[in-house]
Amino acid sequence: MPNRAERRKAAKNQRRGIPSQYDQTRGRARAGMIDEYALQEKSQRIQDGTDGEWKPSGGTIEQADLTLTTNPDYSNPKAFRSPHSTRQWFRVLSWLLIALAGIAFVVIIWLPTHPLWLVLTTAIVFAVGVLSLFFTAGNYRNNPNLDENGTAV
Repeated sequence: MPNRAERRKAAKNQRRGIPSQYDQTRGRARAGMIDEYALQEKSQRIQDGTDGEWKPSGGTIEQADLTLTTNPDYSNPKAFRSPHSTRQWFRVLSWLLIALAGIAFVVIIWLPTHPLWLVLTTAIVFAVGVLSLFFTAGNYRNNPNLDENGTAV
């Protein structure tokens, strides 16, 4: 015989419309919640125009086309050419500043004393190099290393 608290809880759940076996099998955290998986399945069946429960069929699965639409041609000499505009020369200079600042940081690490002016100068050169990349970056549509969604290839 269940105690008084259990009887009250069962009566309260009955008034809410929650069957007792659902509450026992799913636990308290899921009691009264709608089954999300069943909703997704029903939504998919409505979109497909079918009704009732899904039953497997013997059809074939269509293979998706997995080839990239923008395949970079690395043998093309136009893909890798020297900078030909002022913006591209500034971009090369920006990467050069970043590389030099990185090398300078590694050298500073091994110095017995770290002069503040040297650390600040190196940090400022690195920051200028990184910030200048934002201004010298070209149009993303002309980047051969991106696919049609803008993802790096």
